[in-house]
Amino acid sequence: MTMIILTSCHHEDKALKEVITNADSVAINYFTGDGKVDSVTSVKIIKDKNIIQQLTNQITASQSEFKTRCGYDGSIHFFKEDKVVQDIKFRMNSADCMQFSFKEDGQQAATTLSPEAKQLLTSLK
Repeated sequence: MTMIILTSCHHEDKALKEVITNADSVAINYFTGDGKVDSVTSVKIIKDKNIIQQLTNQITASQSEFKTRCGYDGSIHFFKEDKVVQDIKFRMNSADCMQFSFKEDGQQAATTLSPEAKQLLTSLK
């Protein structure tokens, strides 16, 4: 019997997914879009479980190396029973810095912000 195992460079962030998968609401802050966190231009509150699940799947889909000096285009705050369970910042307006970044086990970590994730974040704005 021959067994073939396919591997991929894309590894889901299971630890992060475990933390945010049961969130009951999400707040997304959109910044000016130039990488600076100096001003919030809009805020979106999401309580729809399907949209929260879509966000969770996009954010945790593919671990990547944290890129420094990229700046941020917004932040996402996952809540469970009115308490923040995870804060995540994102950069989506720079082709070489497309990432979600967050603290995991006290260390800076990141996942890839895919074109689909950018489309989702843009549509929610």
